[in-house]
Amino acid sequence: MQRQGASKRQKERARQEKQREKDAARNERRKDKTLKSVPGEPGEDPDIAGIVPGPQPPAVE
Repeated sequence: MQRQGASKRQKERARQEKQREKDAARNERRKDKTLKSVPGEPGEDPDIAGIVPGPQPPAVE
Protein backbone atom coordinates (compact mmCIF):
# COMPACT_ATOMS: atom_id res chain seq x y z
CA MET A 1 0.00 0.00 0.00
CA GLN A 2 2.75 2.42 0.79
CA ARG A 3 4.25 2.07 -2.69
CA GLN A 4 1.05 3.36 -4.23
CA GLY A 5 1.31 6.68 -2.36
CA ALA A 6 4.93 7.17 -3.43
CA SER A 7 4.12 6.59 -7.08
CA LYS A 8 1.19 8.98 -6.81
CA ARG A 9 3.44 11.72 -5.41
CA GLN A 10 5.99 11.07 -8.16
CA LYS A 11 3.28 11.26 -10.81
CA GLU A 12 1.97 14.52 -9.33
CA ARG A 13 5.48 16.04 -9.31
CA ALA A 14 5.93 15.06 -12.97
CA ARG A 15 2.57 16.63 -13.82
CA GLN A 16 3.49 19.86 -12.04
CA GLU A 17 6.90 20.00 -13.77
CA LYS A 18 5.29 19.49 -17.17
CA GLN A 19 2.81 22.29 -16.41
CA ARG A 20 5.69 24.61 -15.41
CA GLU A 21 7.45 23.84 -18.70
CA LYS A 22 4.27 24.53 -20.66
CA ASP A 23 3.75 27.83 -18.84
CA ALA A 24 7.34 28.87 -19.54
CA ALA A 25 6.97 28.01 -23.24
CA ARG A 26 3.66 29.89 -23.39
CA ASN A 27 5.23 32.97 -21.80
CA GLU A 28 8.16 32.76 -24.23
CA ARG A 29 5.77 32.65 -27.21
CA ARG A 30 3.89 35.66 -25.86
CA LYS A 31 7.14 37.58 -25.42
CA ASP A 32 8.29 36.71 -28.95
CA LYS A 33 4.91 37.68 -30.36
CA THR A 34 5.03 41.13 -28.77
CA LEU A 35 8.60 41.66 -29.98
CA LYS A 36 7.70 40.72 -33.56
CA SER A 37 4.74 43.07 -33.76
CA VAL A 38 6.63 46.27 -34.46
CA PRO A 39 4.21 49.16 -34.54
CA GLY A 40 4.19 51.14 -37.77
CA GLU A 41 2.93 54.64 -38.20
CA PRO A 42 0.02 55.55 -35.95
CA GLY A 43 -3.29 54.92 -37.69
CA GLU A 44 -1.74 52.61 -40.30
CA ASP A 45 -3.24 49.16 -40.69
CA PRO A 46 -0.38 46.61 -40.46
CA ASP A 47 -2.26 44.19 -42.74
CA ILE A 48 -2.14 46.57 -45.69
CA ALA A 49 1.09 48.41 -44.92
CA GLY A 50 3.32 48.66 -47.98
CA ILE A 51 0.62 47.76 -50.52
CA VAL A 52 0.68 50.00 -53.56
CA PRO A 53 -2.68 50.69 -55.20
CA GLY A 54 -3.05 50.47 -58.95
CA PRO A 55 -2.42 47.92 -61.66
CA GLN A 56 -0.65 44.79 -60.52
CA PRO A 57 2.08 42.99 -62.49
CA PRO A 58 1.01 39.90 -64.46
CA ALA A 59 0.89 36.70 -62.39
CA VAL A 60 2.69 34.62 -65.07
CA GLU A 61 5.89 35.93 -66.54
